[in-house]
Amino acid sequence: MIKKNAFYAQSGGVTAVINASACGVIETARAHKDKIGKVYAGRNGIIGALTEDLIDTTKDSAKSIASLRYTPSGAFGSCRFKLKGIEENRLQYERLIEVFKAHNIGYFFYNGGGDSADTCLKVSQLAEKMGYPIQAIHVPKTVDNDLPITDCCPGFGSVAKYVAVSVREASFDVASMAKTSTKVFVVEVMGRHAGWIAAAGGLASDVNCELPIVILFPEIPFNKEKFLAKVDAMVKQHGYCSVVVSEGVQGADGKFLSDQGLRDAFGHAQLGGVAPIIANMVKDALGYKFHWAVADYLQRAARHIASKTDVEQAYALGKAAVQLALKGENAVMPTIVRLTDKPYKWKIGVAQLKNVANVEKMMPRNFITKDGFGITDKCRMYLTPLIKGEDYPPYKDGLPQYVRLKNVAIPKKLSDFKI
Repeated sequence: MIKKNAFYAQSGGVTAVINASACGVIETARAHKDKIGKVYAGRNGIIGALTEDLIDTTKDSAKSIASLRYTPSGAFGSCRFKLKGIEENRLQYERLIEVFKAHNIGYFFYNGGGDSADTCLKVSQLAEKMGYPIQAIHVPKTVDNDLPITDCCPGFGSVAKYVAVSVREASFDVASMAKTSTKVFVVEVMGRHAGWIAAAGGLASDVNCELPIVILFPEIPFNKEKFLAKVDAMVKQHGYCSVVVSEGVQGADGKFLSDQGLRDAFGHAQLGGVAPIIANMVKDALGYKFHWAVADYLQRAARHIASKTDVEQAYALGKAAVQLALKGENAVMPTIVRLTDKPYKWKIGVAQLKNVANVEKMMPRNFITKDGFGITDKCRMYLTPLIKGEDYPPYKDGLPQYVRLKNVAIPKKLSDFKI
């Protein structure tokens, strides 16, 4: 029997550790050459499959693939491209199956968030109907940490570490200038509907290093009067204050404070720019001098300060995806199952994609303080293990040394396809 090849692709916003998952997938597949042929990667995510732009990962050495473990961003290119419903655009799904048939692909590993889980599920369903079964395994990834069932998502721990460290360091800076200059520093972090990343800013302050920090969560409707009163009280007590605001903060009317009416490729409101809104609100109402910053790509690309826990889990989930496929599983996603908090222990679990696709995991209310501006001990217990440990990349002349793969394309066998 001819061995089936595997297809791997990355989707959505990339992370500091998504390539660690890719490393886990490719290395594990290579270790099972008796069952899996080649691993092809889609250039720019699912678009690579639709356009038959496939990368032959066998052209890269074992050393280069191993180097993915400490290289940030998407090594094969990612995309924000959501396949529509099967009945709405059946041609795209049929094209995928056509490409898979042409290149003898029997395994589909899709590395992404909620929309990717939905795509993975639909591919498995249609492939079965079309008489060319594909084992579709979703590899979880999202800095937002909003996938259900899994305890946490690869990419989040490293973003959380970056934000916690940055807020602590910036707070020290503001404290040193508060007497005669800046009294309020506002930093905007990612998080459309879920405030997990913003919550990480709360880790900057602990019993050994108490800092005045106010957090604005998407889960808590923004109340201008209460927020300004909180900031004013912090400044009067400590002389300064740091504010961590999620890009997805909404007013009582449910509208994003930073919604400019633009939409991304997934149809989501394109957010960004809430930090200056909040900062100017403070200045206009309280008169405090301020500075603001937007973490943006810096937070999700910061492999130099990645969480060791995050790197290990990202790799483990990529490895587990291949192992699940070899066991005959389909339409599933490997998950992280937390066993204990102290000491932190975890294992790999499995979730059905039908229970994952299009479901968002929000911050539990008991993770947020009663006033809505901080994190509870329960939240701190959850977050702390996820940012622990350092896994530095190799450095040369003061800079991290990241790998860039050859990404050699395989010859096309089909006619062009417009998307």
